[in-house]
Amino acid sequence: MKVFLICITTACGRITPGNIGSPKDRKHLETIRMMTDASLLGAGTLRDGDPEMRGVGGIIPNNRIRAVITLSGKIPVKGRRLFQLGPPPVVFTSIDQAPSLGEALGHKANVISLPEGIHGLSVGAAISDLGRMGAKTVLIEGGAMLNYAALSEGVVDEIYLTIAPKLSGEEGAASLADGPRHLGEPFLSLKLLECHTAATGEVFLRYKVGQANKWKNKN
Repeated sequence: MKVFLICITTACGRITPGNIGSPKDRKHLETIRMMTDASLLGAGTLRDGDPEMRGVGGIIPNNRIRAVITLSGKIPVKGRRLFQLGPPPVVFTSIDQAPSLGEALGHKANVISLPEGIHGLSVGAAISDLGRMGAKTVLIEGGAMLNYAALSEGVVDEIYLTIAPKLSGEEGAASLADGPRHLGEPFLSLKLLECHTAATGEVFLRYKVGQANKWKNKN
């Protein structure tokens, strides 16, 4: 199993508000989706928008898994195209919330319970479940809390990061990864694999994540 994390930030490291990237960055995201077998999205991102996790050309492949993870079990369904178009998504939630959420969603999603991890639900367990469903590569699409949990559990192999030529400066705005403590001692090291710029002013980076305290699914 190989796990990628993809994110776009402002030059000051913020990921909100939305619409940070250009059409070129959108195509970059869609291309990476088509290179992977599954996407994992935090429920907060679903609550803030209407993501469908489409690939290049607006395609929703029938054999690609789209998954959402929610600790609270509170996810919007009405009007969300994720539950209307393409194959039913997977919804990961807590053991306590799974029965009621499964009943509420019915045939619209496949609800799977997860044990607790270091920070919230176990992202590693979600990755393992996706592996059992046939995924060999998984793309984590955020937001900040999901990114932090995945990095703190050490399940991320590589990060695709786009830096947009914009500044926010808003105090308390979400960053690439938000959590209660340092990811390393104090930093989690990254090794640069690729770097290129675009006429849009965006910088496209690809990093290998350091191995310190790394937990890995061996599937």
